[in-house]
Amino acid sequence: MARSDSSLKPFKAFDSFPLPPIIRVRYPVVMMHGLGAVAGIRRGGHLRDAAAFLRTRGVWSYAPNVSPYNTVESRCAIWLDRLSHVFEETGADKVNLVAHSMGGLDARHLIASMGLHSRVASLTTIATPHRGSAPANFILEQPDRVRKLITDFANWIGTQIAPGSDADFKQAVIELTPDNIVNTFNPATPDHPDVKYWSYGGMAGRGTDWAVNPFLRIFNGYLYEREGPNDGMVSVQSSRWGEYLGDIQADHAQQVGFTFPGSSSFEQTAFFASVAERLSRSGF
Repeated sequence: MARSDSSLKPFKAFDSFPLPPIIRVRYPVVMMHGLGAVAGIRRGGHLRDAAAFLRTRGVWSYAPNVSPYNTVESRCAIWLDRLSHVFEETGADKVNLVAHSMGGLDARHLIASMGLHSRVASLTTIATPHRGSAPANFILEQPDRVRKLITDFANWIGTQIAPGSDADFKQAVIELTPDNIVNTFNPATPDHPDVKYWSYGGMAGRGTDWAVNPFLRIFNGYLYEREGPNDGMVSVQSSRWGEYLGDIQADHAQQVGFTFPGSSSFEQTAFFASVAERLSRSGF
């Protein structure tokens, strides 16, 4: 005789492996990478890993790729194309932008000067040089021959990473100098009242308890003497914009998943999940 349903015990084989809760965001999340080869080695750079992780939490997330060594205006022309794909695929009327480093300047330009204020709900920047980056001056101060070697190599790398696009490393670096950002870019790129702005800074190396990537050590010291605690590329002071949410204990490369032996215990995926959770709590 078959047992009644009341005698059956519930199946609990997976109870010891609970899935993380879904993060319910209202708008898709688009991650914007910054300047540099690391940003473009893979589609979306290492931000692609963060975007893929957020998808496992139920977040409609994207990490497009643009020219890694080019000006804000040139990169933004490509960002517009990438964003049009997101709008088309999702049917969303707005997006949340989460931008690392120079990507934050791109995002501000898109919002203020290219009409995206009506399509962007929020912008969260991470170690973005909102007041410029002193290492840009360091590069421009190098002897002509050294500067030309760096520029030619960067431009070549840029065209290899993003076939079909051009590169202008020298002009991009000029745009990132504190003088240009403070006196030219910021006055021409005001915040829009319909967009929510959040920001994080990063710190490692000099003046902190966390190691900095050896490749960033020279910039770290150079920047510390001029602007204080920094992540090897951007100071905490320069990173502050809109509502400041705090310091990340990780260097500039580690923030996007590029680690080295001795790095701090910063967990990239957990950090970006916390960003998405804030968007959810804020109704975005």
